[in-house]
Amino acid sequence: MDANELRGILDAHKLWLDGNGGKKADLRGADLCGADLRGADLCGADLRGANLRDADLCGADLSGADLSCADLRDADLRDADLSDANLRDADLCDADLRGANLRDADLCGADLRGANLDYSVWPLWCGGLHVKTDRRIMAQLAYHFCCQECDDPDCIKARDAILWLANSFHRVGECGALLPKEGKE
Repeated sequence: MDANELRGILDAHKLWLDGNGGKKADLRGADLCGADLRGADLCGADLRGANLRDADLCGADLSGADLSCADLRDADLRDADLSDANLRDADLCDADLRGANLRDADLCGADLRGANLDYSVWPLWCGGLHVKTDRRIMAQLAYHFCCQECDDPDCIKARDAILWLANSFHRVGECGALLPKEGKE
């Protein structure tokens, strides 16, 4: 299936959506491997278990979409809107999520090892728990944690304990190495 045929299918789904009182496009299990879906409107689509490996979803609207158990390995999701998306147990290994909006996305069980999350939004609710990450992402999260200003002695102790990890953040050269705070007045 070439890109024009795929866009035709998506446009048909959009027309179906518009004419049927808000029903969502059903693309469960669809094989969209390597598809060019740049800027596609997949808002609220049911993509459970879909194969979107290597797909170009740059700038796509996937807000409210159900991508649970979807294969998004190596997908280009730069600047994609994944707000309120269900990404439970999705495989996002090596996906490019730079600038992606993950606000209120459910990432429980998602595999983000090797993914690029620069300039994206990490959900700070239960949907951001139990995500499979790698050292790079953990260092990025640790760096952000360690940059917070809190004068609680226990928080300072915890911050200083993971400073070694925070300072291995891949952008520490741009952002600056962090120094211990413990014992400072």
